[in-house]
Amino acid sequence: MSFDRSRAVLSAASLAAIGLTLAACGQGKGGAGGMGPGGPTPVGVIVAKTEPVNLTSELTGRTSAYLVSEVRPQVGGIIKARLFQEGGYVRAGQSLYQIDPATYQAAYNSAAAGLAQAQATATAARLKAERYKGLVEINAVSKQDNDDAQAAALQAAANVAAQKAAVDNARINLGWTKVVSPISGRIGKSSVTPGALVTASQATALATVQDLSKIYVDLTQSSADMLKLQAAVNSGKLGRSGSTQVTLKLEDGSTYPLPGRLEFSDITVDPTTGSVGLRATFDNPNGVLLPGMYVRAQLGAGVANSGMLIPQAAVSRDPKGNATVMVVGAKGMAEARQIVAPQTVGDKWLVTSGLKAGEQVIVEGLQKVQPGAPVKPAVITASAPAAQ
Repeated sequence: MSFDRSRAVLSAASLAAIGLTLAACGQGKGGAGGMGPGGPTPVGVIVAKTEPVNLTSELTGRTSAYLVSEVRPQVGGIIKARLFQEGGYVRAGQSLYQIDPATYQAAYNSAAAGLAQAQATATAARLKAERYKGLVEINAVSKQDNDDAQAAALQAAANVAAQKAAVDNARINLGWTKVVSPISGRIGKSSVTPGALVTASQATALATVQDLSKIYVDLTQSSADMLKLQAAVNSGKLGRSGSTQVTLKLEDGSTYPLPGRLEFSDITVDPTTGSVGLRATFDNPNGVLLPGMYVRAQLGAGVANSGMLIPQAAVSRDPKGNATVMVVGAKGMAEARQIVAPQTVGDKWLVTSGLKAGEQVIVEGLQKVQPGAPVKPAVITASAPAAQ
């Protein structure tokens, strides 16, 4: 009797354990608690669409000053004084150096005295010629004497003109003893000190003045890239941008706040590098840009009329380096798709082939899906990102 009761108790306990196990299995398969390992994986997607895309080209280059003047003496002599602060700002016409003017002052005084003497001689000759002109009419003097008097007056007048030219030349040389700045701008270090001997038009500049209110950026573009761009525009794949605005990135990676303007493109290809030169101009009111800086410039390359942009996070590379994305294929299955993405536009890839408008590209949850696995897509918008 007790043996039968024990068997009944054990049977009831076994049935209860089996029931709990079956209930747990039912919940694990999604019956009462979630998607389960066999259900679709939730992912965030975007819908591919075509739109006009402004393309840019990034070129490297160097900055140079808008105006540069190498200051050299026009006359020789001893430097008596330097009249500027190295590295400071100078104005056009400001005196930079004073050359000893003693010999040039003496030459000017001599020329001025010669002019005064020539003017006195010319006055006497003119008066004599006027008198002889009246006397010859009454035969008081011979015609020969009158002709000589008229010629002497003309010669004296010519001598006055020559002496005036000598005075002007002496005045110019005397003025050149003050070496002035031809332009306004920042001046560099001086190559001479007071007491140094300089010569007219010497090879070594005394100092260099640079106008940095504007800066030139000289860029280079390979002729091959230029031909490809022209071919794409001519074939209709790209439209002309019509923009000459240039954006500048500095050596530290920061973006220069002021936009520049593309001035011109050279008409000759450099035979040593196979590149074409371009020049852009940037305002530089705060002096941030200095001559000789290495920079990168972005300028409009054209407009892709049917461009397709997808986030960079959605693109991966296979072992061969090909760009691939995961899309939602038929029957809601994840599908790997190879695409052609030749360049980035901002934080997105420009896709030229491999995708069609309207396809759903997976951008979130990529680490949880494999090709052929079922997915549950949720469209991501800028204001409402998909839940992870």
